[in-house]
Amino acid sequence: QVQLVESGGGLVQAGGSLRLSCAASGRTSRSYAMGWFRQAPGKEREFVAAISWSGGTTDYADSVKGRFTISRDNAKNTVYLQMSSLKPEDTAVYYCAGRSYYCIDQMRYEYWGQGTQVTVSS
Repeated sequence: QVQLVESGGGLVQAGGSLRLSCAASGRTSRSYAMGWFRQAPGKEREFVAAISWSGGTTDYADSVKGRFTISRDNAKNTVYLQMSSLKPEDTAVYYCAGRSYYCIDQMRYEYWGQGTQVTVSS
């Protein structure tokens, strides 16, 4: 089992930046691909970004390309989501998730954090 804990959410003005972190514990000796997903009020959860175990492969939702960057530090068992040029429509609960093999389909992710709220004011 792997436990994931997100942090770094908060309230920020439009145009600002935030960095989310996702710390993994438990069975971290295995290699995991990681993803970030978000769920806005009244909407379904959606894919934001994903990164392979090595960090060599990344994918982003079109809505965040050029503004968000996913990265990881395997020595610290931590994945990051650097968010810049934030917009009010980025307001959501952000979740990190992990699975054994790389993909962007949230239905295939095995492990999930509890989420962290990001609110972008206009």
